[in-house]
Amino acid sequence: MSAGAFRPIDPGAPIRVLIAEDEPNLGMILEQFMTARGFAVTMVRDGRAALDTLRSDSFDVALLDVVMPEIDGLEVLRQIREEPMPPEIIVITGNGTIETAIAALKLGAYDFLSKPYRMAEIEVLVKRAWEKRMLARENVSLQSQLRRAVTDTHFLTQYAPLRAVLSLIDRVAPSASTVLITGESGTGKDLVARMMHARSAQPDGPFVDLNCAALADALLETELFGVEKGAFVGADQRKAGLLELAAGGTLYLDNVGELDLKMQAKLLRALETGSFYRVGGTQKVHVNVRVIASTTRDLSRMVQAGTFRDDFLHRINTIRIALPGLRERIVDVPLLAAHFLSYFGEQVGRRALQLTADAIMVLERYQWPGNIRELRNVMERASLLANTNLISASELPLGLDVGGAARLTPIVPMRSIREPEGPTAATSMPATGRTLQELERRHIAMVLEHTNWHQGQAADMLGISPKTLYRKIREYGFVRPPSGTRA
Repeated sequence: MSAGAFRPIDPGAPIRVLIAEDEPNLGMILEQFMTARGFAVTMVRDGRAALDTLRSDSFDVALLDVVMPEIDGLEVLRQIREEPMPPEIIVITGNGTIETAIAALKLGAYDFLSKPYRMAEIEVLVKRAWEKRMLARENVSLQSQLRRAVTDTHFLTQYAPLRAVLSLIDRVAPSASTVLITGESGTGKDLVARMMHARSAQPDGPFVDLNCAALADALLETELFGVEKGAFVGADQRKAGLLELAAGGTLYLDNVGELDLKMQAKLLRALETGSFYRVGGTQKVHVNVRVIASTTRDLSRMVQAGTFRDDFLHRINTIRIALPGLRERIVDVPLLAAHFLSYFGEQVGRRALQLTADAIMVLERYQWPGNIRELRNVMERASLLANTNLISASELPLGLDVGGAARLTPIVPMRSIREPEGPTAATSMPATGRTLQELERRHIAMVLEHTNWHQGQAADMLGISPKTLYRKIREYGFVRPPSGTRA
């Protein structure tokens, strides 16, 4: 294992320490003390052995004496710092001078210690050096994960209108303009936001996302703008908000239509001036951040209804990207199904999973109210439950009604959902020609029935927040049945 090789970060694992000390008695005392304190200690007696050991194994911290046979401690420090992800180095000398300390720090030492020293002082320094190394490794790991998440974002499509949308993304992404992404739940709005960040002028900057429907209105202000110490009871320290954390990068506001009017006004002001005050603060914070927002709702109708600010809509709607529902791009269904099936097949060790012709026909006829998210879930279930590598229509959680139109296979009867009477009731509509709103309404009703009205579970199955589900229940006039009538 080289000096730069990663080993799993286990909070319970001992801190690995290399001690390079040529004085036998002092080295033995230090080794015994560190071992008794729970450190995993390796002892060497000269600089050459220290360099070879550091290059052949992985350590968190190294204690290097300056004066050693073969190679002195500063030369070991200089060479090992050129290795990828070296350990933190603490330099120890019996002839401490300012010049030696400065030289060690310039070469990248964590700290410098003169003899004689106290053992407790060594222990504290080693633990602090280890904490610094863990933070550095975590930062590298998170950056790697973010890079993979961002660079791997792409759309699989043969649908010409969507290809035009992707072309628009390529043209708009390098600019600093605000972007509004619209589309039904599950159409890929989050993916588009990440694509735009990856292709922006600051792809290495932070990508910070906030689901505006996931937090209560009272928490959104502190989450977005941060809070000063002492602003309210419990504010024990200053906390940076997401706007501040996204400086130099992208702030993605998912479900922006869920923001209340007061928060829209504050956010509008911050976007227009590039500055804001933390909650309880008096010092203005200046930021340079690109904002991307998304919504499943018709914001223009919300403006007319007085629930969304017209000026805020104009501010976030500089560029609008509308994503089509999956039922509009049926040509992509076999392509996406094969992609998801291959992915989940590899996860369960079945790499040759394929769909039969009748399975593809059923998938193409289905209306997909849950869009790509729903297709992904169907393929995941199929890959787990398939009896052979060839998946037929009967093994999909979909079916055909007598009219030949694809529908969702009912999970449980819907008799206990009490729906409002009138022309919008499901029983008054023909099997064909249903509107998108009616399909959504029936789907939500079925999921509520399936979960026995456990709204948290229902929201998870639907891929929406509990707040959005509560709003849908009110909009569609659903009435929770008495406990004795539920299936």
